[in-house]
Amino acid sequence: MLTVRPTRPDARCVQAEATIGPDGASNQPCRHYLMHDIFRGWRPRPIPEATLATMPKAGKPTEPPAAQHPYTLPAAMTGRASPAKAALGDKPVFAYISSLPEPQRSIAEAVDALAGRALPNLQRSVKWGMAWYGVGDGWCFSCGGFAGHVKLTFGHGTALTPVPPVTPIGMGRESRGVELESVDDIDERQLASWMQQATAIPGFGGKR
Repeated sequence: MLTVRPTRPDARCVQAEATIGPDGASNQPCRHYLMHDIFRGWRPRPIPEATLATMPKAGKPTEPPAAQHPYTLPAAMTGRASPAKAALGDKPVFAYISSLPEPQRSIAEAVDALAGRALPNLQRSVKWGMAWYGVGDGWCFSCGGFAGHVKLTFGHGTALTPVPPVTPIGMGRESRGVELESVDDIDERQLASWMQQATAIPGFGGKR
């Protein structure tokens, strides 16, 4: 043990000396000791090899695993576009769109917002795992997330002017649409025109 005496006596010090152990701790601390007097002559003890062997080694910080999408987007319509269950109303459609990864989510949100502006009395529904839209006389066009793009498909696309350029797989012989790979691909004026033309034709599930 190392005995240290105060180098600068002070009336406020009630202890004349303090005992400093090997670990530098005092059993009678006095705040008026100078640090170089307290630790004079003290040397740290080496850590035993056996202790070193059990200590964790420093390494690169581990990164959390990247979040994975709960399902794989299909390349084409071969059954269902997603596990989303069939349901009528805005809420199921918004939930489906929210479940999409980016950039499909942002594209689908923009298409949905455009439909809401272009079509009064818009109705929404989830069918075959994607969003469908109409105005009360059947469902006229769909919007679904697929691998690398969003398909906007019109059920009676061959009757539209001009005819949309893409013939989707598994969506019916009259179906035509567009494949949107980014929000920048959205031509609002043309898409709104197609939406309005499509809803002027009775859709499937409505009166003929």
